[in-house]
Amino acid sequence: MEGFSFTIFLFWFSLFSILVISTAIDTIMATQSIRDGETIVSAGGSFELGFCSPGNSKNRYVGIWYKISTTTVVWVANREIPLFDSSGVMKVTEQGILTILNGNGSIIWSSNSTRSAQNPVAVLLNSGNLVVRDGNDNNPDNFLWQSFDYPCDTFFPGMKLGRDLKTGIDRYLSSWKSKDDPSRGDFTFRLDPRGFPQFVLMKKTVELFRSGPWNGLGFSGMPYLKPNQFYKFNVVFNDHGIFYICEPLTSTFVTRLVLNPTGEVQRFFWKDRTHEWDVYGSLHSDNCDSFAFCGPNGRCNTGNSPECGCLIGFVPKFQKEWDVADWSNGCVRRTDLDCQKGDGFLKYSSIKLPEVRNSSFDRSMNLEECRMACLKNCSCMAYSNLDISEGGRGCLLWFGELIDIRELNQNGQDIYIKMASSEIGKVGSGRKKRVRYIAASVTLIVMLLLGLSLAWYLQNKNKLKRQATKSQEEDLELPLFDYATVVDATNNFSASNKLGEGGFGPVYKVIILINCHADYWRTIVMLMVSQEGMVSPTKMFCGPLASFGTLSHSQGHKK
Repeated sequence: MEGFSFTIFLFWFSLFSILVISTAIDTIMATQSIRDGETIVSAGGSFELGFCSPGNSKNRYVGIWYKISTTTVVWVANREIPLFDSSGVMKVTEQGILTILNGNGSIIWSSNSTRSAQNPVAVLLNSGNLVVRDGNDNNPDNFLWQSFDYPCDTFFPGMKLGRDLKTGIDRYLSSWKSKDDPSRGDFTFRLDPRGFPQFVLMKKTVELFRSGPWNGLGFSGMPYLKPNQFYKFNVVFNDHGIFYICEPLTSTFVTRLVLNPTGEVQRFFWKDRTHEWDVYGSLHSDNCDSFAFCGPNGRCNTGNSPECGCLIGFVPKFQKEWDVADWSNGCVRRTDLDCQKGDGFLKYSSIKLPEVRNSSFDRSMNLEECRMACLKNCSCMAYSNLDISEGGRGCLLWFGELIDIRELNQNGQDIYIKMASSEIGKVGSGRKKRVRYIAASVTLIVMLLLGLSLAWYLQNKNKLKRQATKSQEEDLELPLFDYATVVDATNNFSASNKLGEGGFGPVYKVIILINCHADYWRTIVMLMVSQEGMVSPTKMFCGPLASFGTLSHSQGHKK
């Protein structure tokens, strides 16, 4: 009886264990562990966690990858401390600490949670976020720890980049050292909060690229980042922190942003048809994307040759350097500002706004108030709207040199740059001259076109006139006959041959056959005789002799 009861107990215990495992494949409980070769999968089946060897590496890491692309690792826990064999174990401690142990039982990596929980579990969410929480507490604010706070080289919808002002956590991308080595490389891509939020790409301490400041719709230097049907994005800037967030709008579109080992930032999307990743776009794609490529107070335009030029009213700081395509020292003002006598502003449109580290902003000002604030501050060099959504609002002011300006073909922003009054006058005079030149050129072109059209019309008119004259001449090329021939042909002006009489005299029907060509003959069908006895044929037809019958005076057709 005791043996039977023990058997029943084992049966129910085994069944319960199977149910727990089958219904919690996305969870690691404090009493469980994950060994090399075992994995957990998110509830929706999008992501998987386990031990892996990226690329051609033989080292072992705990990572998260896409189920649709198992070689695409998006996060690595022990990226700086690999395992050298398959003896690793991952577990959650009773205090809620996620740990990785080697074959000797030594902890080589652990999460840094400072809070504890009564029932800690690690769960791989379908967003790709690995979280440690207390039981079934799904409130993100109560998570003990989450992998989204410590991204590696990949950013995808559901994540956020930026600084938490309460915890001090700075979420940013850091490249792998190589495709086989996930340890930190030389490149970082982060949301820089200095001045106003913008993305910056760095190689160690050297800035390579910046996105331009957030303007309510996007980043002023990334016009290709637009609202779309696949994911929505925004920058949150409040007392809690400064974050760039990206949220999916559909589960069918899978996309990721990757900072690769060479420092290139690329967005990929998954193609179900080919089962591979396609490149959707890249940052830092040309010279004008390079930070401060044209130096201070310079402007870059890939449509120009050379690409660099000075802002209006500025000249190269060192002309000899510009002559050899060295623009790094940029431009200086041709005429110094005179704050006391008064300066003005010159508007530029479709611009990637300058570096904002030496700037200040005010959310409440309108554009005119922003202008007045810049005009009164002698150190202010330029101003623009802070937010261009809903017609524009807020104020962004620049102080010092204007760095990393780019002229764009689309979706840029307006900026107003302070100029000496004399320079404003020169610009106005120059613009008037250009307007006059353009007006004169347009007038000349219009007159030339009108002249050509008139000449063409007259030429065609003369051509038609000549053709008509030639036709008439051909019709009037009728032979003249002596009087005896006419008397004979009219039967001595017989009344039976008379057709009528007009102001020029009587008209007779005659038939005079003259060889035309080959077997064709000319037939005179009317003859006009004047009172003075002059005779002249008025109609002549050319045709076969057999085809002519009696012709009428008015129609000249067969009867």
